[in-house]
Amino acid sequence: MSNPPDASRPAPEGDALPPSDAPEVDVATLIAQGVDGPALADAVGRQHAADAADSLETLEEEAAADVLNRMEDQAAADALAEMERPLATGVLEELIEDEPAYLAHLLGLMAPDDAADLLQVVEPADRDRLVGRMDRETAIDVVALLHYGEETAGGMMTTDYLALTDDMTVQSATEFIRSTDVSMSTHHALVVDADGRLVGVLGLRELLLARPRERIGDLMSRDVVTVRPDVDREEVARAFDRYHHAMLPVTDDANRLLGVVEFDDVIHIIREEQTEDVQKTVGAGKGEAVYSSVGEKIRGRSLWLVISLAISLPAAFVILQFEPLIAEAAFLAVLMPVIAAVSGNAGHQALAVTLRGIVLDQVRRDRVWPLIVREGIVGLLNGFLIALSIAGIVALLSIAIDTASWRIGLIGAAAMWVSMTVGTFTGSLVPLLMRRFGFDPAQASAIFLIMITDSVSFTTLLGFAYTARVWIGAP
Repeated sequence: MSNPPDASRPAPEGDALPPSDAPEVDVATLIAQGVDGPALADAVGRQHAADAADSLETLEEEAAADVLNRMEDQAAADALAEMERPLATGVLEELIEDEPAYLAHLLGLMAPDDAADLLQVVEPADRDRLVGRMDRETAIDVVALLHYGEETAGGMMTTDYLALTDDMTVQSATEFIRSTDVSMSTHHALVVDADGRLVGVLGLRELLLARPRERIGDLMSRDVVTVRPDVDREEVARAFDRYHHAMLPVTDDANRLLGVVEFDDVIHIIREEQTEDVQKTVGAGKGEAVYSSVGEKIRGRSLWLVISLAISLPAAFVILQFEPLIAEAAFLAVLMPVIAAVSGNAGHQALAVTLRGIVLDQVRRDRVWPLIVREGIVGLLNGFLIALSIAGIVALLSIAIDTASWRIGLIGAAAMWVSMTVGTFTGSLVPLLMRRFGFDPAQASAIFLIMITDSVSFTTLLGFAYTARVWIGAP
């Protein structure tokens, strides 16, 4: 076990068996049995980093910090980097208080982008203290990454990459790679000139097959796709999808190489963006996670709940205006939530499809109106089918329920047809309008959609019923 020199840090108690000699131990069983100390740390240390992170997340912060403290350093660093950020925050606070030197050491063993991500969640004073305990080269890389926004290419990139110069020979490049700690997942080397500007990329396979005296500049490919550090991470994900790269170089305005975004980070971002968009459609905080603090959850949700309350009032006002009619034809009150729910569902279907098209960059501006018209036609046809169904259902119910009648069924069918058409049309229109006026198309789209579908559903049903009140027997 290798740890930074710190006389105040106590040595772990007990002797853990080395990984090669110890028997397989079920970590979940140990945790369930309340086993802690060296035995649990040894078992967690044998797990894959992602599995070890899952195990640590089941423990209280203090216990998780203790297990990390007893694990082999690199295994502890890898597991900490894989933990969910809200859960990792508590562990970081424990280590900052009790083992700041050890935590700084663990951060130094991580990829710079992982270390920067973790440092984003600690207090600025603690962040400075931890960076000050890192070795100078690592600290420079991490601090450089901290200057970029978390949702930009700069915030995603790592400075841990393989770069060669274009004037190297194959032999000198090979010797350089042998002397460098290159990741097993590295398949390409970036090529820069004497001023650090990116000029090409070279596959390691091509390098191995080349003659020793050939120049890297003659072997490299000059066709390199790059992004700027301030580009949004959704754009980065789309670039990976379009060009099928394993990594994407990040360069400044002078084309100097700053870092690379790797494919595994993009997979993580795609997952986050998908869940974030789903949360934003219903007004939940975009950065909220399952284990976020109560305060963070309240801050992310309360504003949109207040807005939801406010925009639901028009639907309530509509109902209030037709109170006498509802008293005379009580079965209308049964149909109201049915029509509103089905219309809202139709709108959500259109909303989901349209948002997906926007996220995948499939909605071109010259095709917006054909898209909206198509969704309107879908709503019109689906509305007709559901309208026939509700008319038939109400007609059947009228046999057993006195307040139901086939006439009210026809009124409900007409209202369903109109409401579903409007709901589907609106579901596709709302996110497109929000994007058109510079807003996030996912942000609370569902809340505005519900306001529209509820108001239209109640207005059409009660309005049609009021117009035909004598015909349906409600004078």
